[in-house]
Amino acid sequence: MSKEPYQFSRVAEEMIGDLRRLPFQEPRRQRKRATKDLTTVVEELMEKFKVGRDSPENTIRENWRDLVGPANAAYSNPVSIERGRLLVLVSHAVVRSEIFHHREAIAKKIQALPGCKGVRNLNIRAG
Repeated sequence: MSKEPYQFSRVAEEMIGDLRRLPFQEPRRQRKRATKDLTTVVEELMEKFKVGRDSPENTIRENWRDLVGPANAAYSNPVSIERGRLLVLVSHAVVRSEIFHHREAIAKKIQALPGCKGVRNLNIRAG
């Protein structure tokens, strides 16, 4: 039965350090948090960064040619989803214009894909 050591308040730790003549080196604004198991931390990181899991971005990339057509797909690339907006980098001005004009239809096709309901619209940038 392992017991966690008692946590003194910051003031108490400063006083103990003064009595022992040890400098108090923790930053004033630092917060101490409970230690987590490594398995919990790794699982949270794998979920956050979609390691080994299907992500909406990967699903969109796999179906990009079907969504925008092969000619437009050659000059465009879906990058990431942030706050319901899919960032699309386009390297040709005509293709950028074409995707911009059809962005609502493309967004509806994306929403029909599994796991992509959260994509509401497109953010089209030159790149």
